Amino acid sequence: MRTDIAKRSKKAGLPPGTLLHVGKLRTEQARVSVIEYEKSWFTAKSVTTAGLALESRRKPAVRWIDVEGLHQVEIIRNLGSRYSIHSLVLEDILQTAQRPKIEDYEDHLFVVLKMLRYDRQKRSVESEQVSMILTKNTVLTFQEGFEGDVFDAIRLRIRNDGGLIRKLGADYLMYSLMDAIVDQYFVILEELGERIELTEQSIIDNPTTKELQEVQRLKHELLFVRKSIWSLREVVAQLERGDSSLVHRQTIAYLRDLHDHVITTMETLESYRETLSGLVDLAMSSMSNRMNEVMKTLTVIATIFIPLTFIVGIYGMNFDTEISPWNMPELKWAFGYPVIMILMGISAFAMLAYFKRRKWF
Repeated sequence: MRTDIAKRSKKAGLPPGTLLHVGKLRTEQARVSVIEYEKSWFTAKSVTTAGLALESRRKPAVRWIDVEGLHQVEIIRNLGSRYSIHSLVLEDILQTAQRPKIEDYEDHLFVVLKMLRYDRQKRSVESEQVSMILTKNTVLTFQEGFEGDVFDAIRLRIRNDGGLIRKLGADYLMYSLMDAIVDQYFVILEELGERIELTEQSIIDNPTTKELQEVQRLKHELLFVRKSIWSLREVVAQLERGDSSLVHRQTIAYLRDLHDHVITTMETLESYRETLSGLVDLAMSSMSNRMNEVMKTLTVIATIFIPLTFIVGIYGMNFDTEISPWNMPELKWAFGYPVIMILMGISAFAMLAYFKRRKWF
């Protein structure tokens, strides 16, 4: 949270609509790829400047312009000028701490989502902002980083003329991109679910503070994922209502299915959070029971040694029978020492038998 605030502070005092990249510092050259297609043909190219991405196209093709890297503000400005995108939208694209949202500007729709990936080495969930703009025949996507995306399957379907994507319009393309992002959420939740199961088994087998620390890390990861999913529900619901003329009736059915997927991820997420809350109680209870067992064992040992200490204490007073009026004949016995040791052993075993009979351990 403090990182997001620090990012936003860079724009303090600047007028609305100021184009300033607020995010991770990048040095790579931004990449722009353009895919155009109809039912009967398909073209794809990669360029490094926005100018090349705005060449004439065959109409009425669907165009997908994908920008990777937001630090080159001039590219965003050129695309905004070409497609008459509102300056506030361009500002939000460059500010990478946005929450998932949708804004309708009549001639174009602006959607912000969070694309998640799971880093197995760091064992953490990482987030990347993806902004989408839908116009009549064009979808523009703006990705924050260069680490790859989840859109390869969409590119393959377009190339191979798979499914409905080459038959329907730009609104279906945007749905497909959103669906790919949501499908990745299931992969993330599956990874977190496996970690929760392993942590639960560890708590059952041998609860330690290490397991409690893992539970806290998992709760943090789930909270991070929840922030990405929670607002997305309203985004998809608004698209599903069909209030925008850019979303056609035939696409609304698929958006309804996407909304169901978002609800499913939310329900899975909430069940995981409840499981983690139960694991905290289980860990504390197991650690408490384990401590009770330890204390019980120590108490039994201490109790056994109480009469033995009493006996040793008496004979440790070393009264001399020649001086004392009280006679302590055991001090003069030839077998006094072994007799006392046998007596102490009998006392200890008798107490152990009594404790065992009472099921105290």
